[in-house]
Amino acid sequence: MAELAGGATIDLSVVPLKQVGLSPWEILVSESQERMTIGVKPEDCAEFEALAELHEVEATAVGEFTDSGNFEVRYGDTTVALLPIEFLHDGLPQLELVSEWVPPEHESPNFPDVDAEGMGDVLASLMARPNVASKEWWVRSYDHEVIGQTVIKPFCGVNHDAPGDAAVIAPLHGDTRGAVISCGITPRYSDIDTYAMVAASVDEAVRNAVCVGVDLDMIAGLDNFCWPDAIVSEKTPDGKYKLAQLVRANRALEDVCRAYRLPCISGKDSMKNDVTFDGEKISVPPTLLYSLIGNHHDVRKAVSSDFKQAGDTIYLLGETHQELGASELSCMLSESHGGGIGGQVPSIDTERNIGLYRALSAAMSAGLVASAHDCSDGGLATALAESCFGVDSGCTVDIERLFADDEGLDSWGALFGESLGRIIVSAAPEDSEAFEAAMAGHACHHLGVVGEGDEFVIDSGDEHLLRADLGTLREGWKATLDGGAP
Repeated sequence: MAELAGGATIDLSVVPLKQVGLSPWEILVSESQERMTIGVKPEDCAEFEALAELHEVEATAVGEFTDSGNFEVRYGDTTVALLPIEFLHDGLPQLELVSEWVPPEHESPNFPDVDAEGMGDVLASLMARPNVASKEWWVRSYDHEVIGQTVIKPFCGVNHDAPGDAAVIAPLHGDTRGAVISCGITPRYSDIDTYAMVAASVDEAVRNAVCVGVDLDMIAGLDNFCWPDAIVSEKTPDGKYKLAQLVRANRALEDVCRAYRLPCISGKDSMKNDVTFDGEKISVPPTLLYSLIGNHHDVRKAVSSDFKQAGDTIYLLGETHQELGASELSCMLSESHGGGIGGQVPSIDTERNIGLYRALSAAMSAGLVASAHDCSDGGLATALAESCFGVDSGCTVDIERLFADDEGLDSWGALFGESLGRIIVSAAPEDSEAFEAAMAGHACHHLGVVGEGDEFVIDSGDEHLLRADLGTLREGWKATLDGGAP
């Protein structure tokens, strides 16, 4: 900020401290969280401070911008640092680093030979994995009802335990306008390609927001990078590859955000997440957490993820492809049946996705959508089960139409593949015809209906693919993290 003005002066003695006794240099370089700096014109300071006090935000004037050419740091009347702005920004030559991308090779997992009931057991195991299992114990450790402004909450449905896709908040009392907050994170895909990981994370954040009715013309994002050390050294001999992963990740971030007209207004990076334990170096998987905030025109029309009532029509929006690479299923099967996590990692078609998202948004505004839930970890089968949890009854669906999307698609890919841009929608029977008309020109597959009993059934024409008991699925899904740890 001081580079723009040409200089700055700050007084460390007035900086609020979390503990007494800090030296001036400690105050200056401290990385205490939840703080930000703001530049305010002198004539606006009083009004700004009054606004901060109104909202109970601690705000302290610590200095001013100057045109001195220096960054001057004082502690009371004592100058403790005086550095040229030019030196701070240009004194150290920029690093010149070399990256090298060699796509990794992974074996495919070993797929068991199972019947429809056995496939139901596979789904039950998948639902119980920590990445898919209910996070209710964790979420309810925090108060998401502060001031009573939350319209779409973390959980929904008749038992208030079905997972939501995004939060909708109505911050202005008596106003129907609201804010949407969502996120996306898919670190598993980094084992194959960080481009796919970032593309999937951004698309998931957008998709989750679309599911509740966000205004796609009023969205913005925050990119939070959590990365292993990517600089070649004795401790990081594979630095060229890890740096290439970072390059590919940022290319994806630019490509997808530009395609979705999604500005990144803030973010954070933590670039050396490694530790040596008992002589072994442990590094985090290259990860992007993408958070999105957007406007909601009318929170009264916000849509939740839970199926609403028996007899409602179920649709799958978007195309399904044979994309099981680094999927939750592949990770599970590689652990239980051997093999690797290989296969095609989900790829993104931003033009196709955004067109579908806008069509769905229009259908929501017209009141044609009863529920919407994104397909992500675990694919179609897990998403269907989660929506069924909300209505506390099963469903009967036929996914034969999905196989027209990809001639290479098999039952495993159709049930558990994690292709991007897909959303499960339900509509009341009287709205189904109008909904299908609203989605004309986009992939909109009629799957079946919400059931009345506990049967969870997925067929493909005359072939029985999956049979499960919804109560059994729910029991495993809720048990894994009940208490906070698997």
